[in-house]
Amino acid sequence: MIGAVLFVSVFTVSGWLYPGYSPTQMFVSELSLGPHGWVQILNFVLTGTLILVFGLGLAAHFSIGPASRAGPALIQGIGVSLMASGPFTTDPSAMFQQASIHGAVHGIFGALVFAFAPISCFVFYRRFRRDAGWRALAGWTLATGVVLAVGVVLLKISQQPGSGLFEWKGLVQRVILFAFMAWIFAVAFRLRRQYRSGEGTPPAQP
Repeated sequence: MIGAVLFVSVFTVSGWLYPGYSPTQMFVSELSLGPHGWVQILNFVLTGTLILVFGLGLAAHFSIGPASRAGPALIQGIGVSLMASGPFTTDPSAMFQQASIHGAVHGIFGALVFAFAPISCFVFYRRFRRDAGWRALAGWTLATGVVLAVGVVLLKISQQPGSGLFEWKGLVQRVILFAFMAWIFAVAFRLRRQYRSGEGTPPAQP
């Protein structure tokens, strides 16, 4: 829960304060550039660490049944990718492609984050729709997966100059990040509530 709120809050506030930065036209990763770039770098590392821990918690909770392996592994992969992408700063989006080594590494881990995000939603939807304790989140999980999948396609298109979305690529990316982090928060909140209520690990549903 903290990781989701932290990540969105930091890049939103930094985008407002960063001179010459356009949240609608520039990627979140570009906040890592410049004299105050360490803030976003640290944001990547801390958020990635928290999401990795969350993934380990999901693995412990969903120990058997549908999505018990793939789901937590995907979330852990997102956490590791965020952690790894932080120290390797991106190249400016105006360059159209990652030209430097550190930019290429950042691009690889970033691509993993955006690939794993919608897949993780679809995997957990398979579990949630069968699990009485999680069925309330099934519809939201499926909708989030669809939004993320469409968003990733639009994000790819928006990186091409003259596509019509090029000037909105930052906004497209933010829609994806907001949707996914909201889903992470909702799942973490429900998991926390279950343990606080003493429900513990629910049995797998047939």
